[in-house]
Amino acid sequence: YRPDWASLDARPLPAWFDQAKVGVFVHWGVFSVPAWGSEWFWWHWQGEHRADYERFVRRRYPPDTTYADFAPRFTAHDFQPCEWAQLFQRAGARYVVLTTKHHEGFTNWGSPVSWNWNSLDTGPHRDLVGELGQALRESNIRYGLYHSLLEWFNPLYLADKESGFKTQNFVLKKTMPELYDLVLKYKPDLIWSDGDWEAPESYWNSTSFLAWLYNDSPVKDTVVVNDRWCNNCSCRHGGYYNCADKYKPGTLPAHKWEMCSSIDKLSWGYRSNMNIAELMDEASIIEELVQTVSFGGNYLLNVGPTKEGVIVPIFQERLLALGRWLDINGEAIYESKPWRVQMENSTDTVWYTSKGPVVYAIFLIWPRDNVLELSSPAPSPATQVTMLGFAGTLKWQKSPGKGLLVTLPYMLPSPLPPQSGWTVKLEGVK
Repeated sequence: YRPDWASLDARPLPAWFDQAKVGVFVHWGVFSVPAWGSEWFWWHWQGEHRADYERFVRRRYPPDTTYADFAPRFTAHDFQPCEWAQLFQRAGARYVVLTTKHHEGFTNWGSPVSWNWNSLDTGPHRDLVGELGQALRESNIRYGLYHSLLEWFNPLYLADKESGFKTQNFVLKKTMPELYDLVLKYKPDLIWSDGDWEAPESYWNSTSFLAWLYNDSPVKDTVVVNDRWCNNCSCRHGGYYNCADKYKPGTLPAHKWEMCSSIDKLSWGYRSNMNIAELMDEASIIEELVQTVSFGGNYLLNVGPTKEGVIVPIFQERLLALGRWLDINGEAIYESKPWRVQMENSTDTVWYTSKGPVVYAIFLIWPRDNVLELSSPAPSPATQVTMLGFAGTLKWQKSPGKGLLVTLPYMLPSPLPPQSGWTVKLEGVK
């Protein structure tokens, strides 16, 4: 591969990524210490001087507190990487992406070019990237590394920015050495780049890094990257596309993509003051997953651990609920492909995926009369209908219009709404 987009964009995406479908995103860093507002705490506080952030620091911390003072409190005392890996496995995640460095510049490994602003020199005094990587590999989960190209307050970056990005001291002395170090040390399956939006590709040297990654790196055949490598790369260049955070295309994109979403709807990093109304419930997580996979995307669901390294029980509960749903319905998700129709035209409560000749109809609302109407599949005399997680075949008949009517198993009346999302497996339909 040559260091230009025409060549790099022609690289086929390693197959494991499209097959995986489900991942977990982890936002963890010094921002987990104030644990308030969002992971952009430092910027809102000292970049924008927002009054609510200034008030928060004034009320809770001694005068003259700096952001650097938070680092020693980022202890990771309760971080158990094997427990995390077990949780992510039970959640049905096939890959996990950890923030190795957010826009604050603090690295979760002993970066040789981040003296005293990394997790070995201060805070946990541990290699968080390495420890989690080892635990995930033992659980057979693929490991992705999130890395921000920019650092808000790094003097080298600010000087380059001042020059209109004509100088590249920050890229040559900080960003690129760290990216190469991460790849050589941890051999990631995925690099989730971010922080690209202020400067052009000519500044970041992204194409020469990616050419090395694809040609000569130890992960050249397996590594997957996203699209955030320069200020006009998003949704245009790179490996798969993220486009924007929480991106929902609405129609089937021509290019492999991923939707990243967060259980906490207001933040990616942990917030100590979040309340239940601000969190996604099980039904909305499953709905997002199903819509994303029907449109050919991967679903990357985020949790923010505490400064001690705890994934709080409400996040665990949501992840485990997702895992239980996938235990039954995963056949329609993992390794699936988009079908010729993504959703039932009359409604957005029935979504389709496929595997070879088999079609899966995932319905999010249980029909009142126990009859599921599907107008898109064309049945044949050989058509067989089953439901994932339910023994035996289901009765069906041709619909008076087009498609078919499926008689579902009888559900006992219950004051509680049933779980969300069931899958009908259709064989012998077109």
